[in-house]
Amino acid sequence: MAAIVLIGAQWGDEGKGKATDLLGGQINWVVRYQGGNNAGHTVVLPSGETFALHLIPSGILTPGVQNVIGNGVVVDPGVLLTELGGLEDRDVDTSGLLISADAHLLMPYHVAIDKVTERFLGNKKIGTTGRGIGPCYQDKIARVGVRVADVLDEKILAQKVEAALELKNQILVKIYNRKALDPAQVVDEVLGQAEGFKHRIADTRLLLNQALERNETVLLEGSQGTLLDVDHGTYPYVTSSNPTAGGAAVGAGIGPNKITTVLGILKAYTTRVGSGPFPTELFDEHGAYLAKTGGEVGVTTGRARRCGWFDAVIARYATRVNGITDYFLTKLDVLSSLDTVPICVAYEVDGERVEDMPMTQTGFHHAKPIYEEMPGWWEDISQCKTFEDLPQNAQNYILRLEELSGAHVSCIGVGPGRDQTIVRRAIV
Repeated sequence: MAAIVLIGAQWGDEGKGKATDLLGGQINWVVRYQGGNNAGHTVVLPSGETFALHLIPSGILTPGVQNVIGNGVVVDPGVLLTELGGLEDRDVDTSGLLISADAHLLMPYHVAIDKVTERFLGNKKIGTTGRGIGPCYQDKIARVGVRVADVLDEKILAQKVEAALELKNQILVKIYNRKALDPAQVVDEVLGQAEGFKHRIADTRLLLNQALERNETVLLEGSQGTLLDVDHGTYPYVTSSNPTAGGAAVGAGIGPNKITTVLGILKAYTTRVGSGPFPTELFDEHGAYLAKTGGEVGVTTGRARRCGWFDAVIARYATRVNGITDYFLTKLDVLSSLDTVPICVAYEVDGERVEDMPMTQTGFHHAKPIYEEMPGWWEDISQCKTFEDLPQNAQNYILRLEELSGAHVSCIGVGPGRDQTIVRRAIV
């Protein structure tokens, strides 16, 4: 059996969709195990067609792959139906998509509360996407959430919505001066949407374990990245779930001993969306170059990504907390034409050199990058097929990142296309 976890090793947006797409022909199942429609994957097919996916796993674009939205995901039914419709309009077969009965439904009141809360916080805001992800996970942990299976029992659904809105309407009206939501209207809206996905609801936990028993290969696909994990990220500027590899077993319903490979996705530089500390962030022409050349705009949010040089401290941390066995390095081509390429090898915190993640929020906030300069390259690498095809300086850069990160760089992205990937070591 083989269960492979695909995890972003930075702040997300590393190019996980490209990695999923690369492995698509070798796997039987792709599972999205956490998050919601607050993140996305971009996949570019050989035909040049580009697909932006938000809730649906990237394996939907590979014929014959069974796709699962796992129990760890929060599902906005309206977004789900819109995304399915968009794929079907482009002749993508979506019949192989299943939804865990235990996934939580993102309700209209979650979105309303998310938006007004962020506005209320002003300059202290977390930088959420305003899509209701955090409030939905809050209800899940408070045990007052609505699960996908609840749309199969109208009575239970109505009871849960009415109970939730007793408090949430008080918050919306009395604290934020917003209009109360009608429970019956919310229930009717969700039931109407459910007609478009009820046939996809399944005990995916059982199906995935049966697949592994048949020696089928399951790819567990996370959204966001390591530094946005609610436990292991740069709290409080994080997401509300566990995108780290440990969250994959929980969010899919399989045992951790079934996981054989953890593939970390690293961008050849670093980006971040939203608020929070970012030691290698660039505010000069180099930052502008990375943003423009790398097309650094959020797939789901449309927000510009903050850009900086590669941070090896973060990479080492990601290797440890995820148990990363292999790395997929993306967007190496963006660095072509630079005279030198700096790498952050350590931080200076309060006058001391620190080579591992600072323990406290304060320490990380005050961390100053210590750089090592690597010679750049000017050659166009977009058509390189092997590691040896790359310019020597590009090879040296990869080998240094590998050494600093503590895991083998098995795949290298040299362009956005499906075929623009160098494979040094097979993942499956």
